[in-house]
Amino acid sequence: MIEAILPPGAVSVDTAGEFPPELLFAGERALIRDAVEERRREFATVRVCAHRALTALGRAAEPVLTGRRGEPLWPVGTVGSLTHCEGYRGAALAPACRWRALGIDAEPHLALPPGVARATASAAEREQLRELARRHPGTRWDRLLFSAKESLFKAWSPLTRRTLDFDSAELELDPAARSFTARLRIPGPVLDGRALTALAGRWTVADGLLLTAVAVPGRRSGR
Repeated sequence: MIEAILPPGAVSVDTAGEFPPELLFAGERALIRDAVEERRREFATVRVCAHRALTALGRAAEPVLTGRRGEPLWPVGTVGSLTHCEGYRGAALAPACRWRALGIDAEPHLALPPGVARATASAAEREQLRELARRHPGTRWDRLLFSAKESLFKAWSPLTRRTLDFDSAELELDPAARSFTARLRIPGPVLDGRALTALAGRWTVADGLLLTAVAVPGRRSGR
């Protein structure tokens, strides 16, 4: 499902079901030994999706462990991202020679809980959301903005080893192109001698879900 918005060269595996922890590598099972059952199933399913995405890239499946902040540690030569929400689990991977970072997110196509939009969107973004809701009432724009920022955070983190706050980037959503641009409000990393000031992403709506993806090009991205 999410493959429609991924960049060239990226692969994905997703599911509406679940995979059992028995399919994990021993090191991965150790990470959830003391977790509650729901967390164990969630972790196992996205990891198995990641294993299958690795094989789709032409690599052998191997453990996807976690870093100090809980982020997935991808095999050398790959970048990737995981996402999960009610009824959906997915993994997306790409060759590191083409893409520096990848972030994906899935959310139910429902309005955000009260107060969340105000906490996660700037005044300019909230005005944008009101205008989009007036012109295109069929899309939950507040949830889409939230999801786009989640994808942005996942792409930002491996580039900087830092977290990104909701107010650290301001997004512009394009309903016609189903894309978005995130302009950083804090200094970005320097890539190939140039400071990163903005990131681009894509979005889609399918089967009751909002899906977003952000990719940071490498030297051989083909874009």
